[in-house]
Amino acid sequence: MQISARRIFLALALGFASWGSWAQTPAVFKLGIAPHTSARVILEMYQPLRMHLEKALGVPVDVVTAQDFTEFARRMLRQEYDIAVTTGHQARLAQTDGEYAPLLTYNADFRAVALVPGASKLKSAKDLIGKPVLGLSPTSLVTLWGQHWMTLNGNPDALRYVSASDSVARLVLSGEAAAGFISLANYQSLTRELQSQMRFLVISEPLAGRVYMLNKRQAARKEQVEAALTSFASSPEGKAYFEKYKLEGYRKLKPKELEAMEPYAREVRNSLQ
Repeated sequence: MQISARRIFLALALGFASWGSWAQTPAVFKLGIAPHTSARVILEMYQPLRMHLEKALGVPVDVVTAQDFTEFARRMLRQEYDIAVTTGHQARLAQTDGEYAPLLTYNADFRAVALVPGASKLKSAKDLIGKPVLGLSPTSLVTLWGQHWMTLNGNPDALRYVSASDSVARLVLSGEAAAGFISLANYQSLTRELQSQMRFLVISEPLAGRVYMLNKRQAARKEQVEAALTSFASSPEGKAYFEKYKLEGYRKLKPKELEAMEPYAREVRNSLQ
């Protein structure tokens, strides 16, 4: 069967047109969120910001996470995220080892807390010796802080790990663990019913909380990204987001705020080797 030159020309033209359309498709901007709670909650929580960034940046935006903090750190250092939103120790690691640039953090204090049942007679780290105590993963900031607190207060036991803060609360209340470390922000996101059944065994000093870190490949659009985050903060959706999760808006990082997290960053770095 003969194919005319005209048909060949049309086929080539359509092929090039299709390739040109594909080549011009904007790359997806990846907003990486450290797995401080379940993937379902993270996707829901950051949906308003995702939609705002899509409009402001003019590119598709995906919210992505990882199964635990350790894997999140690995992906972050492999440059898989255009923005990584993670607690101060991993933000410091992103800065020093991944050449990410700090953008913003939240106004609300970030603290680690140890939860126990409201009726529990536990009063100290030593009271937890030989009992199961939970953290989120070996490289989460609240877990590292909790492990340090236990060790400094005479309890050499290692924490056990679960994947989500609401799981920590439920396992503690069910008696499967004596205590569990989560962030104060995640405690505040629990249902009122869960909160009412628990109390704090200890609460940390303020730590560098979730920090927005910009990948070096996006350096040229840093001002555009910062403007997008600022406009989100002043939008009705942004204000509702901050109120719902008790985050109190964005702020710039203080001088040396990330540098102060280097001891915790070092522990993450060592765990990845």
